Amino acid sequence: MNSSTLASLPHPARRPAPGPALDTKDRRMVLIILGLVVALLVLLAIFTPAEDANTNPVPNSYLSGKHGAKAAYTLLEQSGYSIEHWEEPLSQLALHADSSTVLVLAEPYSSEREDRRAVATILRKGGRVLATGMNGGLLLPDSAVTEAKGVAFAACEAQPEGLQPLAGPASSASTIWIVPRYTWKEDSEARTAYTCAGQPVVVELPIEKGRAIWWASSTPLENGSIQRGQNLELLLNSIGPVQNHHVYWDESLHGRVQTPWDFVSGPVWPLLSFGFIGLILLVIFSFSRRSGPVRPLPQAPRTTPIEFLDALGALYRSTGAASTALQIAWERFRTQAALLTGQRNLKLSASEVAANIERRFGAAGAGIEADLIAAEEACSDETLKPRRALELVRALRRHEETLRNASARHSTNLHVPVQT
Repeated sequence: MNSSTLASLPHPARRPAPGPALDTKDRRMVLIILGLVVALLVLLAIFTPAEDANTNPVPNSYLSGKHGAKAAYTLLEQSGYSIEHWEEPLSQLALHADSSTVLVLAEPYSSEREDRRAVATILRKGGRVLATGMNGGLLLPDSAVTEAKGVAFAACEAQPEGLQPLAGPASSASTIWIVPRYTWKEDSEARTAYTCAGQPVVVELPIEKGRAIWWASSTPLENGSIQRGQNLELLLNSIGPVQNHHVYWDESLHGRVQTPWDFVSGPVWPLLSFGFIGLILLVIFSFSRRSGPVRPLPQAPRTTPIEFLDALGALYRSTGAASTALQIAWERFRTQAALLTGQRNLKLSASEVAANIERRFGAAGAGIEADLIAAEEACSDETLKPRRALELVRALRRHEETLRNASARHSTNLHVPVQT
């Protein structure tokens, strides 16, 4: 084929790009949805309030707000203390606690029995426990914490009592600042280190081999007040010396256990909710606009009669139902023979059918009885061979054609006019 022949040939049509293309209405809907999503993100960024670290009242060692305790934790770490955050259950800490263990329980949320047993185990092994607040006092053995008289929510300048190591010399320079919401009963065995309005706010309890220190609140170790008065000295005296001490700052009792669902809290959860609602609306609108197929379904090609017969024969061949096929042919022949002999409502045997045919058509029905009896008997033979079934079906078909021809000739003779 030369170049002139190639030039004369028509160029093939360009095939369309694979995949369905968006029409104008669908493209407009997608742009509207994207615009709504962008607008939602902008509204969330504008109206979501910024988190203020100073509003969190928890003395958490990770928080840098005025009520947090990050400054105290960092100071102990930089001062050479062996210190770490503890976020596992206290029962695990109690298993390997010894005389070097120092546990800090700053305003814990829980005072469960299991936690109290863990604290008692640590003290029994010679450890030191610093607990603050109501729940912190309830975690200690022989707790005597109670509500303070004339509860005050402002910090009080607590005065030292006696010559306790926690308080130092009784002078104005040794005062601390603390919120006296709770107090320790004076009739207990605890040694009072500081009082506020005559009520104990810092006490020390020797328990078996260990030592427990209780503060009325965590004010002395908070970021906003650790530098006031002798608050820092009180913290260091409560923790103990640097040598032979390992400090565990507990964070396991500062809230519930974190779960994967906590990461969707805050602005993320409304965003996911609105996105899910928008997806549902998109599906509803898309279905309502186009509930039927985009293109007509292709018509299945109709099977030719020869293919149908081949398929039917293959079905009988695969199931070994030669007798069933013969029975269909026999019932068809018997029905046709009954119509031709005037016996429409009778279900006759092979012998009776042959007798009626011979009586009706005479010589045309001679010799048919043997084939009919053989076909009738073979219908109940489940082991019938396909070749034998084919022979009998052909014989029935041949006899049926013979009877039709004889019936046609008989009808013709009846209508021949009689000559005078």
